[in-house]
Amino acid sequence: MNSKVKNIKKILLSDNWYTLNKVVFDYKTPSGQWEEQARESYDRGNGAVVLLYNKQKQTVILISQFRMPTYLNGNETGIMIEATAGLLDGDDPETCVIKEAEEESGFRVKKVEKVFEAYMSPGAVTEILHFYIAEYQDTDKVSEGGGLAAEQEDITVMEVDFEKALDMVYKGEIKDAKTIMLLQHLKINKALK
Repeated sequence: MNSKVKNIKKILLSDNWYTLNKVVFDYKTPSGQWEEQARESYDRGNGAVVLLYNKQKQTVILISQFRMPTYLNGNETGIMIEATAGLLDGDDPETCVIKEAEEESGFRVKKVEKVFEAYMSPGAVTEILHFYIAEYQDTDKVSEGGGLAAEQEDITVMEVDFEKALDMVYKGEIKDAKTIMLLQHLKINKALK
């Protein structure tokens, strides 16, 4: 525990979709004084993401879908290009990414490799995201993907040349942080050329 933090009080602001709390606490400043601070903290659970890649074809599987928060913040179409991902919802991260890859992309991968974990917006969101990569073959395709209707998902699956995907980042066509991080991981670690 952090000895610079005490008297934590949570005030529920919303639990409609996920949980939003106002957190009031005492924080010990560098001068040694205690001051009361308040922050809002959004808890949506932890998640996992996987980027599927094919070494032989030099391709990656990406999905596109509408994301309302981006639309509200100036993304004219609200469409985001991403790697497959989801909330853990009680699963371990590896089980989650295998399930999400099949639901969203239609590929049933057998082996995934964890590469790191990261907080994506630590100033406001509690979520930690588990990052994975997985090699796929054409024979791993078991459905068209597209997500689950019960989750109101409307997903388009894209097989993209790896270099083109990197170029899409530089052109601003891919703006999703988790996807950019995994594409750069593949480039840095030379999993793809």
